[in-house]
Amino acid sequence: MGALRDPANRVSPKAIRMWLLESLVAFVFLLGGSLLVSRWIDGTDWSWVPRWLAADAWLLPVGVMAVTLPFLVAEPFVRYFVHRWELSGDVVYARSGFLTREWVFVPVSRIQTVDKGQGWFERMLGLATLEIRTASHAGSSTIKGLDYRVAAEVAEQLARRAEELRDDAT
Repeated sequence: MGALRDPANRVSPKAIRMWLLESLVAFVFLLGGSLLVSRWIDGTDWSWVPRWLAADAWLLPVGVMAVTLPFLVAEPFVRYFVHRWELSGDVVYARSGFLTREWVFVPVSRIQTVDKGQGWFERMLGLATLEIRTASHAGSSTIKGLDYRVAAEVAEQLARRAEELRDDAT
């Protein structure tokens, strides 16, 4: 058995900006939390806090920045190059994930509903998430980072094709 080919379509390049914004929000929360903890432990002599950390509590936010910033900046670009999707014939094929790769094949005949949604950043950038729900135990599949018009067109195509296949089966 050969390797699976990549799905034909990439998500929108604007998805990189969306994922960068999400990373920035995560970074602000991580840095803010580490600043609060460093202020809390600064100069304490609690037995569970190492003396070097209590004496130099400013190292905690610096360490958090040094460790997380490269990952939070690189992740959106890696994510863009990995996430792909395709609607071919009677199957929706999507691939996502870097460390744990996931390939999803959704037969159009099994689709019950197709929804498109937008979070704050998606709305701001004209993007959408396509959610495909089936009756299977696996639940639903999502394709994030699509251009809004593309998501709307694909949702309409899928809904129309699923209806046609249901009508053919009866």
